[in-house]
Amino acid sequence: VQLQASGGGVVQAGGILSLSCAASGRTANTWAMGWFRQAPGKERELLCSISWNGDRTWCEDSVKDRVTISRDNFKNIIYLKIFSLKPEDTAVYYCASARYSSVSSDQRDYGNWGRGTQVTVSS
Repeated sequence: VQLQASGGGVVQAGGILSLSCAASGRTANTWAMGWFRQAPGKERELLCSISWNGDRTWCEDSVKDRVTISRDNFKNIIYLKIFSLKPEDTAVYYCASARYSSVSSDQRDYGNWGRGTQVTVSS
């Protein structure tokens, strides 16, 4: 599965941003997917996960009130929408496919990283 994130850019604090992750490959809609981010000087963190068919989602406590994850398996796209953006949301955002079909909050369950997209939130 090949992955490509897009939709990043420079956004003002308080704004909304929608990110997309296009997946290609024969088994693209078979696996759970995750959205990650890595801010400068910080470790990569897992934000949200979605099961293979989208019926279950999980998001990390610090962002779960401001983000939604969804997927369209007909288009093979996984979405992340972030509301009420904060400067601390500035990071490179990545998507990755899991080794399983169910939701996972464990970073070790993910591999096959796609190219990220830069999000910069200005105050």
